[in-house]
Amino acid sequence: MMIDTAMIINLLRPLALILCGLVGGLIFEKRILKKIKQILEKKGIKLNLVISEYLRGVPFVFFFVLGIYVAIVSSSLNDQVRDLLAKMLLAIILGTATLVASRLALGFVRLYSNTSEGVLPLTSLFENLTNLVIFTIGTLIILQSIGISITPLLTALGVGGLSIGLALQATLGNLVSGVNIIMSRKVNPGDYVKLETGEEGYVTDVTWRHTTIREYQNNLIVVPNAKLVSSTFKNYHLPQKEMMVMVELGVGYDNDLEKVEQVTIAVAEEVMSQVAGCVPEFQPFMRYHTFGYFSINFTVYLASKEFIDHLIARHEFMKLLYKRYQEEGINIPFPIQPVYLPDKSDNSPQETHKIS
Repeated sequence: MMIDTAMIINLLRPLALILCGLVGGLIFEKRILKKIKQILEKKGIKLNLVISEYLRGVPFVFFFVLGIYVAIVSSSLNDQVRDLLAKMLLAIILGTATLVASRLALGFVRLYSNTSEGVLPLTSLFENLTNLVIFTIGTLIILQSIGISITPLLTALGVGGLSIGLALQATLGNLVSGVNIIMSRKVNPGDYVKLETGEEGYVTDVTWRHTTIREYQNNLIVVPNAKLVSSTFKNYHLPQKEMMVMVELGVGYDNDLEKVEQVTIAVAEEVMSQVAGCVPEFQPFMRYHTFGYFSINFTVYLASKEFIDHLIARHEFMKLLYKRYQEEGINIPFPIQPVYLPDKSDNSPQETHKIS
């Protein structure tokens, strides 16, 4: 029995092409991709994590499917079957490329957001919008590549989008407000904010519908984006995280005010230099401002690295200052307020003291 050489070639050629795709994918992922990572590391370009995390396994699948596609195109199958299989595989290849583009885009954005200041913060809304844009473009390219006209689809999307926009005004309002929050950079993930209604905490994320805030007690506050944009709030991390801490104090009238100021400033400087969360280079100061009923009142100005650090700064300062006042004989009076009552015997006022 004679062996048909042409038939064997027709059978082996697709298998060889598929095998070449497998080998090419393995070589690219194990060798070339690894070499690219090493070159980037040597040059100090921080893209190795992006490549290792977002491209793992993708080159192998891409080359494998590409090998199958080339094998089908060069095979002797029926024209209709071959065209159908070729379109399916082309759609898979373009879909894989779209997925790679989406992963790389998010990876670069995350890397850029983490290493650069003054750029747009990375939030769930930004990630979802990036994926939506890339996958929409990828889908249109796939449809056009396999022979489906996208012009009627774009027309239908335009008319349908208008109807959907009218039906989802509140949702779209929150979406636009979320984009406004991100673009204006008045609220960023990680900022400590206080709303006009009294709630406060760290911003954890901005989604397409709401902004989430984690309170210091570890509770979660969910605020619609439209409400946050239209309300008044205080951001303790803008324009910078460092903030001044004001401590209100008072000493008795029998104290030497010069000595009080020297001791207080010395304690404040010690706290600034030794307590974690304080700003060592900040020069604390104090200002007398009121002759009260029972004390001369003043304000001590400290500095903390961020809002939440004012708790430990105030705590350590008051402990150390009270101890130092006792050692120096500086009197902190009890809050006593004089009250004058009329004397019924001679109609003259009598002075009494009330401890408040």
